[in-house]
Amino acid sequence: MRKLKSLFLLIFLTVLSSGYSQKIFTEKDIQIIPKPNQLMLQPGSFEFSKNTVFVATTDFQKDISNALISKFETAAGWRPVLGAKAPKSNFVQFKTDATFHREAYKLDVSNNIITITANGNAGFIYGLETIRQLLPVAIESKYAITSAKWQIPNVAITDEPRFQYRGLMLDLSRHFFDKNYILSTIDRLAMHKMNVLHLHLVDDQGWRIEIKKYPKLTEVGAWRVDQEHLAWNARLVTNPDEKGTYGGFLTQEELKEIVKYAAAKNVEIIPEIEMPAHVSSAIAAYPELACFDQRIGVPSGGLWPITDIYCAGKESTFEFLQNVIDEVITIFPSKYIHIGGDEATKTNWEKCPHCQKRMKDHNLKNVHELQSYFVKRMEKYINSKGKKLIGWDEILEGGLAPEATVMSWRGTKGGTEAAAQGHDVIMTPESPCYFNFYQGPQNEEPLAFDAYNPLNKVYEFDPVVSTMSEAEAKHVLGAQANLWAEFLPGPKDSEYMIFPRLAALSEVLWSTKENRNWNDFTTRLTSVFKRYDYLGINYAKSAYLVTASSSADLEKKQINVTLKNEFPNPDIRYVLGNNAIGQNAEKYTTPIQFKETTILKASLFQDDKPIGKTFTDTIVFHKAVAHKVNYLTPYNKSYTGDGPFTMVNTIRGSKNFHDGQWQAWLVNDMELVIDFEKPQSIEQVIVGTLESQGAGVFFPIQIKVLISNDGINYKEVGKISRAYAANPVSELKDFKINFQKQNARYVKVIGANLKKSPRGESSWLFVDEILVN
Repeated sequence: MRKLKSLFLLIFLTVLSSGYSQKIFTEKDIQIIPKPNQLMLQPGSFEFSKNTVFVATTDFQKDISNALISKFETAAGWRPVLGAKAPKSNFVQFKTDATFHREAYKLDVSNNIITITANGNAGFIYGLETIRQLLPVAIESKYAITSAKWQIPNVAITDEPRFQYRGLMLDLSRHFFDKNYILSTIDRLAMHKMNVLHLHLVDDQGWRIEIKKYPKLTEVGAWRVDQEHLAWNARLVTNPDEKGTYGGFLTQEELKEIVKYAAAKNVEIIPEIEMPAHVSSAIAAYPELACFDQRIGVPSGGLWPITDIYCAGKESTFEFLQNVIDEVITIFPSKYIHIGGDEATKTNWEKCPHCQKRMKDHNLKNVHELQSYFVKRMEKYINSKGKKLIGWDEILEGGLAPEATVMSWRGTKGGTEAAAQGHDVIMTPESPCYFNFYQGPQNEEPLAFDAYNPLNKVYEFDPVVSTMSEAEAKHVLGAQANLWAEFLPGPKDSEYMIFPRLAALSEVLWSTKENRNWNDFTTRLTSVFKRYDYLGINYAKSAYLVTASSSADLEKKQINVTLKNEFPNPDIRYVLGNNAIGQNAEKYTTPIQFKETTILKASLFQDDKPIGKTFTDTIVFHKAVAHKVNYLTPYNKSYTGDGPFTMVNTIRGSKNFHDGQWQAWLVNDMELVIDFEKPQSIEQVIVGTLESQGAGVFFPIQIKVLISNDGINYKEVGKISRAYAANPVSELKDFKINFQKQNARYVKVIGANLKKSPRGESSWLFVDEILVN
């Protein structure tokens, strides 16, 4: 009996000293994104130490092992061993199994040994990335954390991606991003098990790739006149004789370095060389590429319609493009060349004698068939170089090139049609794959494209359309996110739009449909956010934001405010007045009712603590609430707000001018009268307005306030005049007109419209509320 007790004590001491039982792991501790296909948690754990050996038998295995070893060196303060021979225990080994699919891997973790089994390099990379996410988030730290225990749970994971194409597109043309930012983006793609980086290298606003045969493409086409002080779509037409100073480009050597770096992370770089449209930068450099040899400057901002496009009738156009492709394929080993093919306004082709002759010679019925000829001819050349063509879904128009792959961006319709025709498809519909769209309430977000793709909308996406047959679904290679850069002047702006939406898309494209669950994903997201913090990624916390919607009961002079959040069953709490939001906050369950001016503060709570930015709004009740408004100049039918009482319902509009709370006037001035029914003592009028110059919305250039007691004879009591000023951002502004206190039954407000923008376009005046105090 004494011997048995001694044996139990020895086992206990051995277990204790081995370290694997120091932490008991549960499923909640495993927060991997994207979620593995099969995961079995087993008792025990593996603890990394300075004696742990990474057994690497190839140069590639050494490189990927060193990437994780370096993290230990920084975060733990010691460096595991890189060796060619396995010791008896405490090691990580790579095992090759040719029966595995290319990107599949199996991860087996026991107390003493970790084994990653895969077909080859791609699977080994993803196995190590999974180990990285099993480790404490502090592994990402840039300084040593001595208190951390570098343990991972004993698990058996069998994993592979649902889709073979899992991509992100970076637009380098609208704003230029350098080599270092691209390299860091590749790292982050690999961390999320994404495998394609599509580089948008050519567009109207900048040519970003060195082509040695045509040096003016980067000498001229890579630089535009600096108009960054203006809103993107409010920028003026540039003079071709004015030298551009804003821009940049990547040399061929830099691009080769990027390609090599990406290959080591299992990321394929796909270059996009636009044609026949979105090429103003090329035409600015070589005017003879256009139909009429027109001289233009590189556009500094938004351009629509896109009429300066390559001439489809000149043989020299195809010679130029073939020479460009010849240099491109020496840089990019990708099997794909993306040629764009979208948004070509073909009015010049209809008038161009070269294009008309081409159409006649080839019996082409219209300019759509001419574009099809253009694309098919370039596809034939690209195929002759051993490459495949990808184009946006416009390449379907006029007949699709035989071997082309379609990237469907105008919804999924184009992709569905292409799959039905037997073509491969990459789904990238604007909703929800355009990451240049807002991901949170516009009032709280940096300027973006005026549409909405929140995190949960990205997560709900499925690249396979429900109406597809099984055969058609097999043509869906996967999907990608597109980040157009009109509103992204720097890397931190770009990161903000990518993360965490890329995490959601990574799970859509990697994990099985059965394994995907929004509630579960949101719990794992917290861990990813901590990793982003350590890595210095400027990710968006928009998913935490509380948003409010209001409805007015004008008979009761009451406002009902509804609060919500992206997360399922959110713990939203609120306080009224100037109180700080904390433990005394009340849990939100039903709409909150207001009958007087009140400050509302609300926040999402986690573990009884507020997280994210606190929502704050002041509901203002003023003397004009619910009184009759007589519109002397009618508001535009496109923006009617909430009807005739919009101006006096206390509900304020947001920067999203489609939110239903704005009334607008196109070119016309706003002129209206508020009727109090009996004289009121008043001394202030506030006019709530919006400016979004890129959308053609401008602040009023003058506001007048007049009062009357008979509704016929008015006297002016206040006026504000202001000149137009360039404004690159979207902005809400209350114009306040103060005057000596006096009695009046009627208040007339006149807002003067700018009428014409500096570009000569008709201007809008938007107003959401007129407050009278």
